Amino acid sequence: MKKHIFILMLFIFTTSILQARVIVENDTVISSDSLKSIVYVFNINKEIAPAMWRQTQQSFEIAAEENADYIIIKLNTYGGMVNMADSIRTKIINSKIPVYVFIENNAASAGALISIAAERIYMRKGARIGAASVVDQAGKIMPEKYQSYMRSTMRATAESHGKDTIVVGNDTILKWHRDPNIAEAMVDPRIYIENVTDTGKIVTFTAEEAIKNGFCEGIAENVEEVIKQANIENYEIKKYHPTLLDKIIGFLSSPAIQGLLIMAIVGGIYFELQTPGIGFALGLAVFAAILYFAPLYVDGLAENWELGLFILGIILIALEIFVIPGFGIAGVLGIIFSITGLVLSMVDNIVFEFEFNTVQAVYIILKSFVFVSVSIFLSLILSIWLSKKILTANAFSSLVLNATQKKEDGFISIDNKLRELIGHVGFAATMLRPAGKIEIENEIYDAKAEIGYIEKGEKIKVIRSENTQLYVVKE
Repeated sequence: MKKHIFILMLFIFTTSILQARVIVENDTVISSDSLKSIVYVFNINKEIAPAMWRQTQQSFEIAAEENADYIIIKLNTYGGMVNMADSIRTKIINSKIPVYVFIENNAASAGALISIAAERIYMRKGARIGAASVVDQAGKIMPEKYQSYMRSTMRATAESHGKDTIVVGNDTILKWHRDPNIAEAMVDPRIYIENVTDTGKIVTFTAEEAIKNGFCEGIAENVEEVIKQANIENYEIKKYHPTLLDKIIGFLSSPAIQGLLIMAIVGGIYFELQTPGIGFALGLAVFAAILYFAPLYVDGLAENWELGLFILGIILIALEIFVIPGFGIAGVLGIIFSITGLVLSMVDNIVFEFEFNTVQAVYIILKSFVFVSVSIFLSLILSIWLSKKILTANAFSSLVLNATQKKEDGFISIDNKLRELIGHVGFAATMLRPAGKIEIENEIYDAKAEIGYIEKGEKIKVIRSENTQLYVVKE
């Protein structure tokens, strides 16, 4: 009996040892994996705009999915939109993953705000940080209310990093990790800080000056050196790469492409009105409108009400043309709504929240209006020219019937009277858009305007007759 107990105890002991070994080995493996830090790197190397804010959001989301231990932002920018920069800096401050910024060359204006939000700042030799005053697109200093907003934002960002405790002799001194006064001085030239800046100068630091004043943790030449200075060992670097969608949105958002899309929208509508039914031209206009509004909507510039305004304008124009006789209030409102929708879609809505009734707001809206108006004007000119030339070009000669149907070959005209009207003058009995009714010598005939529309009552002249159809122009 004792022998059996001894064997049972030996079995339990041996099993326990083996289990302990497995647990230790498994723990070792897990510990080894957990020591490998994931460093997620992405670039902010363009103007701070909606597209950059969208990419920043994507980068933080991917970093969280990858269980990243650190985020490093490679930054090189002269600044951009204050509201977009504020969104990025808030994202950094609230991030559960430590965020470091590596300034490759410039962190000016909005770039300085983003940098100060990071837990640590590293700079390449020769890089600069500061000059965060708010300026307009011409580089002129904006009024005081803008500077006040930027000063408070810079100060709050610096204060978010807290204070360091310094012991000097028997005294304990609390010192800001990043001095809020210096952060403000990057905006306001009136601030004087001893041994930092004189009154009348905006603070901009070199790498060495930034280290001296607590706005840089070290000088590095690349991300690997940043990681080494941050004492991160056994790491794996993962990088953000813009998606195909990002590249497409960036392409469609370029001013040149936006201008062409506006021309396609207007040109498509024009050609559709010249032909009966719904065809290719209208499909082109709809497709161009989608390509125009989609990137602006994704980047947060175009709002639902702006899209609705444009669509309402198109509906009013269609009603005016196909339902309501003449051209009146509905048509005028349709044109105004459509152009307003196109213009305001290009304007960031911060204009209405923060800059309304200011010179800057008027400048931004006027600039967009001129851009849209010029695109529409060029589209109309090109459309009218194409409508006259496209079917007479050699490339389209196969679309035109060139055979002659002679009387001696058995071909006769259905109504010679229509041919006799060529050169006669009358007036439009209805509006021709482009088809309608005309009256010549108290007789009513079907006719089609050769170019554009002809209002009811306007004098017309018959210029040709084809397939029992009279073609007229304004007299």
